[in-house]
Amino acid sequence: MYETGQAVVYATYGVCIITAIEKRDFSGEDVEYYILRPVGDSKNTFYVPTANSVLTEKMRKVCSRSEVEELISVMPEEGSVWIEDEPRRKEEYRKILDSGDRRELVKLIKTLYLRKQELESQHKHLHSADERTLHDAENILYDEFAYALDIPREEVIPYIKAHV
Repeated sequence: MYETGQAVVYATYGVCIITAIEKRDFSGEDVEYYILRPVGDSKNTFYVPTANSVLTEKMRKVCSRSEVEELISVMPEEGSVWIEDEPRRKEEYRKILDSGDRRELVKLIKTLYLRKQELESQHKHLHSADERTLHDAENILYDEFAYALDIPREEVIPYIKAHV
């Protein structure tokens, strides 16, 4: 169970703060919800039923500064997860995004970033689905890194480069 005021990563939306845990009647019965506000986006609010394990599995605690630093230190050694078969690649990459596994997200970002560089050197572009996947993975991971490191999001990549 999470607590009010706690920071969590919610699905692909990034870091959110649990602003309240309260009962609401959206469908004719009172249900208890986590009320989440994305950090840096006061316009959106997410209502996640506390008893819905499918949705609460999409929530996880924000990592600590030391966990971020450890992830950054292993980035150079992380392997590639490129999959040639496009439908299978979409499916596997979606699983990585949905899992929220930070090491897998690092591998995914690294893979797509290197693939993008390779294609650009040939005057080609990354497939739009892969571009969206890269954007989503960066959003999830870099928002969390920024929050854990207490730095603005735009400073995450320079921070990583300085520590790799």
